[in-house]
Amino acid sequence: MTVASITVYIALMNHPDIKKRDVSTFVKAYSGGAPVSPATLDQFEELTGLYIYNAYGLTETNSPSHLVPWGKRAPVDQDSGALSVGVPIPNAVIKIMDLEKGTQELGPGEIGEIVDKGPMVVPGYWQKPEETKHAIRDGWLYTGDVGKMDDDGWFYVVDRKKDMIVASGYKVWPRDVEDVIYQHPGVKETAVVGVPDPYRGETVKAFVALKEGMEGSVTPQDIISFCKSRMAAYKYPRQVEIVSEIPKTLTGKFLRRVLREKDQDNISKR
Repeated sequence: MTVASITVYIALMNHPDIKKRDVSTFVKAYSGGAPVSPATLDQFEELTGLYIYNAYGLTETNSPSHLVPWGKRAPVDQDSGALSVGVPIPNAVIKIMDLEKGTQELGPGEIGEIVDKGPMVVPGYWQKPEETKHAIRDGWLYTGDVGKMDDDGWFYVVDRKKDMIVASGYKVWPRDVEDVIYQHPGVKETAVVGVPDPYRGETVKAFVALKEGMEGSVTPQDIISFCKSRMAAYKYPRQVEIVSEIPKTLTGKFLRRVLREKDQDNISKR
């Protein structure tokens, strides 16, 4: 069994010899640490015959708090397009709380902050009482992740609270836009951020790394047009920058903060 960030599976999928390789001993694939788009999962399964099982957890939970059960296929949320991260593990209690104050528990289908409780949650941050007080309240871990639960108990991570983009008063979750961009056949990786806009307040910008051999044949305008035909008018990216690689942490998470800083540096140099 292999447990890895989705970026590892993307790298495997885009290896030029993947169709020639014998992957018959590769029988279980789990992914955690970064969002998995339905389009990426479908492409990987088509190439290798393997279904990638989602897992979700944080450093503060010591282990996954949610898993897609073996033999089950994760549903896709019809509203956000997010692939489910699974159902709570045994002894984990999960709630969705309102985004404003975090004091009101929400029902199925309502979007809020994912809050965890159970033996896997750490008691606090080492020598950081203020951070502990903010994140862990009466044993409940406020994850900072925005998500929802459906009527059948499947959970979905929509995005990070701090990454929400407000464009012309509309809330845009980067994950929604990224899931659409991943449907483009020339895209290897993408990360979406909000950048300052004098008219809209913020606007949606996508950083896109192309598959090998697609450089020069896919333009920023191609990506914009692709999204425009598939998304609400306020959501599609107004700016697209083609990059060689999306910056990541050592565990494979995309560094949206670095991309926002990169965009600010480019503006200041103009």
